[in-house]
Formats: sequence, C-alpha cells, structure tokens
Amino acid sequence: MEKQLTGTLALAVFTAALGSLQMGYSLGVINAPQKVIERHYARSLGVYNEELARREGGNATELEEASDPSVVMYWSLSVAIFAVGGMVSSFLVSFVSDFRGRIKGMLAINVLAITAGLLMVLAKMGTPYLMVIAGRAIMGLYCGLSSGLVPLYIGEISPVKYRGAMGTLHQLAIVIGILISQVIGLEFLLGNDDLWHVLLGLSGAPAILQSLLLLVCPESPRYLYIKLGKVEEARKSLTRLKGDYDTSKDLAEMQAEKEEAMKEAKMSILRLLRSSVYRQQLFVALMMHFSQQFSGINAIFYYSTSIFQTAGVGQPVYATIGVGVVNIFFTLVSVFMVDRTGRRTLTLVGLAGMCCCAVAMTVGLAFQDVYPWMSYLSMTAIFLFVSFFEIGPGPIPWFMVAELFSQGPRPAAIALAGCCNWTCNFIVGMFFPYLESLCGSYVFIIFAVLLFGFTIFIYLRVPETKGKTFEEIAAVFHRKRGAPPSKPQEEAEMVQLKSSTEA
Repeated sequence: MEKQLTGTLALAVFTAALGSLQMGYSLGVINAPQKVIERHYARSLGVYNEELARREGGNATELEEASDPSVVMYWSLSVAIFAVGGMVSSFLVSFVSDFRGRIKGMLAINVLAITAGLLMVLAKMGTPYLMVIAGRAIMGLYCGLSSGLVPLYIGEISPVKYRGAMGTLHQLAIVIGILISQVIGLEFLLGNDDLWHVLLGLSGAPAILQSLLLLVCPESPRYLYIKLGKVEEARKSLTRLKGDYDTSKDLAEMQAEKEEAMKEAKMSILRLLRSSVYRQQLFVALMMHFSQQFSGINAIFYYSTSIFQTAGVGQPVYATIGVGVVNIFFTLVSVFMVDRTGRRTLTLVGLAGMCCCAVAMTVGLAFQDVYPWMSYLSMTAIFLFVSFFEIGPGPIPWFMVAELFSQGPRPAAIALAGCCNWTCNFIVGMFFPYLESLCGSYVFIIFAVLLFGFTIFIYLRVPETKGKTFEEIAAVFHRKRGAPPSKPQEEAEMVQLKSSTEA
C-alpha cells in the first residue's frame, strides 16, 4: 500500500525549501541596515560628513537629500543588482536541472550562495560597497536558479494528492526567510555598526545545511525515468519517497509521459516561445507570474512604513514585522487549502480581495488628512492585502508552471516564467517610487485596475489543476485549443521538434 507521506519525502521537501528560505532572507535582509551600510559606504568613499554621521537621529528625508550622490548610487546598485542576477541566471535553470539532475544541480549552485555569503561577511575588511555589490550579484544568480530548481524538484517528487500543499511550501519558506531577516536585522541584534556584515553574510548559511542534507535526499524519480531511462533507480527513488508500495501505476504514468516527451524532444526557450502547441499553457504561466509581481505586493512593503507612521505607530519597524507574521500565517492557510479548494479558486479569491484592498487603501490615503481615522483603514487594507496575496497569488504561480507542462518543455517553461518574475520584480522596485511621486495617494488605483484585469483573465483562461496528472492537464489545453482542426499542424510540429537538434 502507498504511504504517500514518509520521513524521506518530508526531509527532501524541507531540504529543497531551504533554498527558498535563503531567497527570502536575501530579499529582506538589505532593508533594515540601510542607514548603517550607507554610512560605511560613505567612509569607504571618503565622503563621510556630519550630516551622514547623525543620519539615524535626524530627519530622514532631509538627510537623504544631503547624502553624497555616489553613496546613493552604490546603495541603489546594492539593492537592484540582486534582481538583475536573478533575471540572468533564471535562463540557466533548464540547463542546470537537466545536466546532472535536480539534486546535483541544487548542490552545485550552493557554491554561489556560500561565495556570496563570504564576500558580504568579509565586507568590513575590504572595500564595503564593492564586496556587498559583488556578494548581492552572486546571491542573485543563486536565487534565480534556486527559484526554478526548488519548485521543479518539489513538484516532481510530490504525490498528486499533496502536490499543491507541498508546492506552496516554496512560498512559505520565502516569507519565513523574509521575517527572519526583519527580526535579526533589528538594531539591537545584528542591524548595527558592529554586526551588519554578519547580518548580510548569514544569507549563505542555509546553503551549508542544505548541502549536507542533499547528500541523503533521493533524486527525482521523473528525472531518472524520463530523462535517463533508469527504471530500477526510479523505482527505488519512489519507494524511498512514498514507502514500500506497488510502483507500477506511477511508473506507467511516467512511461506515458516519456513517450509524449519523445515526441516533443527537449525544448529550448526559443523553440518553446515559437511553438503553437504550448502557446496557451505558456501564456497562462507567464500571466500568473505577471499577476504575482504587478499585483503591487512589493509596493505595499515599500509603502507600509510610511502608512504606519502616518497612523501614529511609534515603531513602524515592528508593524512591518507584524505584516511578515501575517504573511506566514496566511501562507500556512494556503498550504492546507490549496489541495482542498483548488489553485484556480484560491488565485481568484486572492486577486479579487487584493483589488478591493487596493481601492480601500487609495481611499484611506486620499482622505486621511481630512479624516484621521482613515489611516487605520489604510493599515487594515495593508494587512488584508498581504493576507489575500499569500492565500493564492503568492505561492501558486511558482508550482503551477510545473503542473501546466509535461517533461519535455517543463524546464524551459520554468526558466522563462522565473525570468519573467524577476524582471517584473525589478521593474516594480525601480519604478514604483517614481509612480508614487507622480500619482501620490492614488498610486494604488493603478494596481487595482491591473488586479481587476488579472482576476478576469484567471476566471476565463486558467483551468483547475487540482488532483490532475500532468497528462490530464495538457489534455485540457488541447481541448480548449480545439484539437481536431489543429491536429495535422500539431503532428507536423511534433515531428519537426523531434527531428530538431536545437536544445
């Protein structure tokens, strides 16, 4: 009898999710010690002055303007280079995951994380701004690869019944990492003059633990069977992951997928973009990642401290940590609901709820000078916005891409979706401050309109994938496309794909 959930499966998922924890930590760690790091940059650049020296005690806005342009430039680069690294390396997910397998791929990229951590922890001994920027760039390269490899591996080893819940753990680990970085980044812990470099350097710590645990984790049985044709090794991997049971059903499903993959041939990103066979799946996958990043979630985090200050919160940093706790709680809710309620339903509820919250936040911001209690409406809207995000639009796009594609195009699709996600992240991070200064309190109307559009798209175009095999999901898109009229074209394209030597 199939046990489904075993200690080995739990260990494998936990080990993979350490990469996501590291990504979350790296995303959040740079914010808390900003003033401290800028001061060290100024000393290193020889532009340290009294204005900068009393930065923590003075008026933040005035002192920001008084900062040397070179300090501002190097600080902005320290933040932005992380997303650039992710954009670049996400294209390599397909190559890394298939070259030596999922386990060895995750092991190999940990070299990047450890190197980045060392560069940042030693930053005070060298030129701080150069070492931090280099460390952040390398960590970005690591996270771009990890954000593809982790959902891919978890999706391939998870039983169909629990695939949604386990896929959601990627996002859960990210938000836990963000919260950890916010807490230990407090000034009385590591976010101070003496220990800021240790705070940044800890970004690489989870990679050491993950490297040790990966040595005892089984390789993905789908990779072993479909990519390498190692039937016995795939059978052993299945029994390690699911217990001592009859593996024939799972192996038969893999054989069917392998036969389909042989028709497909391995897909490059360019060929996937050109293929009409997978156009609908790819469009849905990319739109889900667009909806995640252009929902305004990063803008909410950017703006939350200001709103909390307006509402009279004495220590807005603790309110921001409160948002992090809400993040984790509702991601846990998603873990338990995603395989009961379904991916499509949770995404729809999340996007529609966020749309309403964006409108409420706009109203609160616009009228808080006239009605002081409106600031509390804004605060409530922030917490609800984050809650709705973590119920669906946050975690689901990451693992749903792996569900929408069969073995052949899956790595290329995940790489493309990852690059799309990182690029959108970079765009929002770069341009939201300009939008905010242009639109003022009405900036969130832009996100409300986008969220409304994404909700309509999900309702009309995205199928439910709960409880379906990869082949059943592919069949849904075949039916939507209208298989009979396009069959000759599909078959011709499949033959072309198979005969192609492009990889």
